[in-house]
Amino acid sequence: MAHLQPPPTSPPAHCFVKRTFHKPVYCHHCTDLLWGIIGQGYTCEVCNFVVHDKCMKTVVSPCSSVAPTLIKTPVAHCWSEPLHLRRRHCNVCRKKLDDTWAIKCEVCEYNVHVECEDFTVPNCKDCATFVPEKNLSQVVQQHHWREGNLPANSKCVVDKKTCWTGECLAGLRCEWCGYTVHAMCADKVPADCTFGLLEPIMLPPTAVSIPRTEVPMEAIIGVQTRRKDTLSPRSISEEFPSGDYKVRESDELSRDRTKDRDEKDEEVVKVFDGNSSLRRRMFRLVTVSRAASVTEFLTAAMRAFHVPQENTKTYLTDAYSAEETELTDPLPVSKLTRRDGKRPAVFLRYREKDNDEGCIRVYPSRLGGEVVMDHTVLPVTSSTCVTDIIAHSLHKFGITNDNPDDYRLVEVMLDKGVSERVMECNERPWDLLKAVARDSIRQMEMTRFYLQLVKDPHGPSIALFVGSLPPNLSQRQYENILADIVGKAGYKYSSIGPIYYEYGSMVITYEDSDLAVRAFYTLRESCYDDKNLLVMLLPNIQPQMIPEGVQPLLVFVNVKSGGCQGLELITSFRKLLNPYQVFDLDNGGPLPGLYVFRQVKHYKILVCGGDGTIGWVLQCLDNVGQDSECQHPACAIVPLGTGNDLARVLRWGPGYNGGEDPINLLKDVIDAEDIRLDRWTVVFHQDEKVEEKQMQTNSTAGSTSEDNTQIFVMNNYFGIGIEAELCLDFHNAREENPNKFNSRLHNKGVYVKMGLRKMVSRKLCKDLHKEIRLEVDGRAVDLPPVEGVIILNILSWGSGANPWGPEKDDQFNKPNHWDGHLEVVGVTGIVHLGQIQSGLRSAIRIAQGGHIRIKLNSELPVQVDGEPWNQAPGEVVVLKSALKATMLKKTSKSKLRRRNTEPSMVANEQTKLEPIRGDPASTSHPL
Repeated sequence: MAHLQPPPTSPPAHCFVKRTFHKPVYCHHCTDLLWGIIGQGYTCEVCNFVVHDKCMKTVVSPCSSVAPTLIKTPVAHCWSEPLHLRRRHCNVCRKKLDDTWAIKCEVCEYNVHVECEDFTVPNCKDCATFVPEKNLSQVVQQHHWREGNLPANSKCVVDKKTCWTGECLAGLRCEWCGYTVHAMCADKVPADCTFGLLEPIMLPPTAVSIPRTEVPMEAIIGVQTRRKDTLSPRSISEEFPSGDYKVRESDELSRDRTKDRDEKDEEVVKVFDGNSSLRRRMFRLVTVSRAASVTEFLTAAMRAFHVPQENTKTYLTDAYSAEETELTDPLPVSKLTRRDGKRPAVFLRYREKDNDEGCIRVYPSRLGGEVVMDHTVLPVTSSTCVTDIIAHSLHKFGITNDNPDDYRLVEVMLDKGVSERVMECNERPWDLLKAVARDSIRQMEMTRFYLQLVKDPHGPSIALFVGSLPPNLSQRQYENILADIVGKAGYKYSSIGPIYYEYGSMVITYEDSDLAVRAFYTLRESCYDDKNLLVMLLPNIQPQMIPEGVQPLLVFVNVKSGGCQGLELITSFRKLLNPYQVFDLDNGGPLPGLYVFRQVKHYKILVCGGDGTIGWVLQCLDNVGQDSECQHPACAIVPLGTGNDLARVLRWGPGYNGGEDPINLLKDVIDAEDIRLDRWTVVFHQDEKVEEKQMQTNSTAGSTSEDNTQIFVMNNYFGIGIEAELCLDFHNAREENPNKFNSRLHNKGVYVKMGLRKMVSRKLCKDLHKEIRLEVDGRAVDLPPVEGVIILNILSWGSGANPWGPEKDDQFNKPNHWDGHLEVVGVTGIVHLGQIQSGLRSAIRIAQGGHIRIKLNSELPVQVDGEPWNQAPGEVVVLKSALKATMLKKTSKSKLRRRNTEPSMVANEQTKLEPIRGDPASTSHPL
């Protein structure tokens, strides 16, 4: 890869030309409006960077043609599906994304047109940077600056002036700490990034280790890979003249443009970048003067493909000529072969015969702290082999005592992502680059080489989470299933365990990374019982690299809750935090995340979902807690469900509606206080005379023993009678049409309709007090005439109602959810239920106690924490559970919160930035 360094007089490789703008245009450096009538400023012919004359010498933003060459460690982006993005600018062509198809990175704030994807810079956040040779005191987190698309009203942390604009791509924001600065102020910010206000809950990248594999980041964090068939056609054609990204012109407008070009004596020519471009029918259009020289024509063609090569090493050929002749002066445009109905076309070619030697860049790939160079440039010839380059690179990096056989050279291509290939010792890199240039000169420019140890410093151990297998099988049965899938293919794992029998999932470990990758893809394409297996490659957390006082936040998001709010939240949290601490519950549930965090001594959990999701996470914590360093992490809630009763009690609100900024949710988690939640065991034992087939229940909600006893854990409430019957009807309706129940308002409307029907239908629970017998703390309790009984652990039920009612002078104590007692109340019918939910009445207080026994004389509807079924005659016992739960309660706000772009800076950051501030009393932080 023969890179040409930009000349000293040129701002970061931009190709500026003076322009007259016919509409308001803003400088991409200082964000001020360009004033004047003619020649107001300059624009880069490659990346469309607009700048004042006075700002040209201070521009620091690199041109997109050289930006990939400035990256030390490339990290591929995790692209979304094509979508429409409002009020955003493309990070490649710098133009607005409105009304055009675009894609965005799910991990960082990188947004581009679909048509610009070929020219993206693979500089996503590096979220796993653990270095085995370094301890906690030796690692330094660097800022990761991203240009443009800053939050509204962002201010520079250096000069306190506005650095945000909605008119162009300008300003910088750190993807980790959230600092926002002017581009010219970035070098005045301390180099060390401390993650800003999210430091107490951030999982540091230096504490995350992932062995070297070819598995993309999407597969590890659970982002669904884009399907190729959903993309719009990718051929670059008439709508992109001279690299200018525009919508397709109408025929009339095209004729007008053609007429204008004829009058200006210009011609539009198709440019193919090598053989690969022709095979994919990917070309760019350039508009050149018919009197242009070969040098001018070649320069325009290279700029169209964002290629920073020297002109002397490239040339143009006539694509439609019989022998693909090279274009020469004079008047090369007029010599082009023309076909009927087609524009003339040229190939951009590399001079192989005249280039038997050149230079390549070799980068150190995490070789330890002794290497301080970012890269080294080595001269090579057609006879230079990989062994020679390894020896020369070790000498340049100052590694003189190691055996060269312990190292290998890796070819890395940055074109449309990041692809790696380990090179053989006898390969010749310069010949390889020339072969790549035949296919694409841009690909040649995007190819680089890395020196790395043959032995992975992170170790070869890789854990795979395997799910969607039948539950409650034996270990031998699970091993036989895996043997049929990966054993026969020769990908036998080293160990198995833990096994989560109740969920039909497990973790298998490989000590060979290549075997693990093959097994990963084999399992992902396999089925069992007509179900696709769920497979995840799990990252490793190094707990010794987590600073003192930091409690990383493990985030679980139920993307199916709250309509599309779950999807929006998980994307926001992946960008605000380390994506390796954010888990999609649709991919294996809570178990993969809990396994990854099993060695972390102190951490918190944030559950985004409804009451059922919270119960699911707590149940999984019960199963894995004894094998984890932190057995009872405190749990916070973002309520996405319908009722959200536990979230209401803990002050997290009635339901997240998308109006609150996700950064504020994380601040609330940091400030929240620990509080205990009583949990209760509910034991159902049906009469022996009742056959097992009469019992209709959800087998995944509790455990069943051989004597027809079922055991459930209750967190919120337990109901018998009319309330449970209504809950069961709603549950059945949702099971039949789950797609209709994606709105909180719709769900409540369905509840109301069902309640009205119950008023005029047959009374299944009439005279309930005659069908059950209640005993509290060993004493029989007489029931009043009721149609339903509710046993409460928290003082919120049915989307925020309080059946117990306000405090009054009676024989009962003031209840709470950590006092070791339950409250028993009764409802007389549907009308009474409606009055309770509307706050007009309270339920009938019946009893308080810590041990409740209920005898059912007939089959009755019951529900535990919103999971309903019809329970056969028998006995129900509710007693205090040995399982514990620590929850996080949101603290009340003592003052109004400021906008997220201008909050107060944390104390340590204020001290660091003090020397560069004009007003020490004025502090701001972008988070």
